[in-house]
Amino acid sequence: MIRINLLPHREAKRKQKQAAFAVLLALGGLLGAALVLMVGGYNASRIATQNERNQVLKNANAELDVKIKKIANLKAEIEALKARQQAVEDLQGDRNQPVYLLDELVRQTPEGVYLKSFKQDGQKVLLSGVAQSQERVAELLRNLSGNSPWLERPDLAEVRAATLAQSKTGRKVVEFTLNVFIKRAREKEENAKEGAKDGARPGPKK
Repeated sequence: MIRINLLPHREAKRKQKQAAFAVLLALGGLLGAALVLMVGGYNASRIATQNERNQVLKNANAELDVKIKKIANLKAEIEALKARQQAVEDLQGDRNQPVYLLDELVRQTPEGVYLKSFKQDGQKVLLSGVAQSQERVAELLRNLSGNSPWLERPDLAEVRAATLAQSKTGRKVVEFTLNVFIKRAREKEENAKEGAKDGARPGPKK
C-alpha cells in the first residue's frame, strides 16, 4: 500500500528555518551584548585605573608645589638675611670712609689745586675748589680715576674762569665743581681680587 503525506511539509520546514533563524538572532544578540558589556567593563576598569594614577600624580604635584613654595620662601629669607648682613657690614665699613676720603684727597690733589669744600652724600662726594689752570683740573681727574684705590668715577660738573679775590693784580684762576664716588671696603677688596686674578692669567704666547 502506498502512503501519501498530505501535510504541508514545505510550510513546516519554512517555519522551522524561521524559528532556527530567530534563535540564532537571539544568540547573536546575547553574544553581542555580552561582548559589549565585557569591552565596556574592561574600558571602565582601565579608565578607573588611569584616573587613580592621575590622582596620584595630582597629589604628588600638589606636594611638590608646596615644597617649591617653601624652598622659594627659604631662598627669599636667605637673600633678605644676606642683604641685612651686607647692610650691617657696609655700615661698619662706612665708619672709616671720612678718614679714607681725607687721606685720598691729600694724596691725589696735585700742586696748583686747592679744595675749598667737599660734601659727602652716601657714596657720592661733591668737591669744589680752584686751580691754577684747566690742566691742573684735568690732572686731578686723572688721579681720581686711575691712581686712587678708594675713589672712582670722577665727573666734572662745572668749570669756569674767575678772578682771585685776594689778588691785587686780578689774577685769573679756574673754579671747578666735580663729583666723585668713594668705594666701600668690600668693593675695594673685590677689585683687588679681580686685579690679582687678571695679573695671574698667562699672557698670550709669542
